[in-house]
Amino acid sequence: MKFRRGRDFTRVIIMSGQNDLLVSIRQITRAIDLSSKRLVKSAGLTAPQLLVLQTLSLDKPTKPSEIAKDVYLSQATVTSIVDRLTKAGLVRREKSDADKRVVHLLLTEAGHERLSGAPPLLQESFTHQFEALKSWEKTLLLSSVQRLAEMLNAEELDAAPILEVGDLTKPI
Repeated sequence: MKFRRGRDFTRVIIMSGQNDLLVSIRQITRAIDLSSKRLVKSAGLTAPQLLVLQTLSLDKPTKPSEIAKDVYLSQATVTSIVDRLTKAGLVRREKSDADKRVVHLLLTEAGHERLSGAPPLLQESFTHQFEALKSWEKTLLLSSVQRLAEMLNAEELDAAPILEVGDLTKPI
């Protein structure tokens, strides 16, 4: 294909940039998807389920509302996750001695075992690398990705800071 200098050449450069960006977006999406599948395959858990187990691994009775705040998920999502984890025998509910209306969650022995066999979350690696960036790099990256979310009409979507695709509550 023969290009004339000027408009055609500029158009090719712009299209190349667009394609490079789209490839990068697709690579990120695939990395998240593959990480999610690896977690489900090796531990039978979603990333949010693993985060709930990690929160409960401190071995102190914890209210569902505290977990919701810790993992940045809605109370309804945490309740659904805890229901599945309880059904699987990984978490148990216990009424508070001080106030019978209050329910605490505790990790079972099976929960500890499942947690110890789970691979690290993709976001743990991301967090370590992000923290190593210079302040200006963090700001540039954040503003660029926020602009990208806006361009994809995704800025209004409800999302937790969890690298996971699809339903946050299913496996187990």
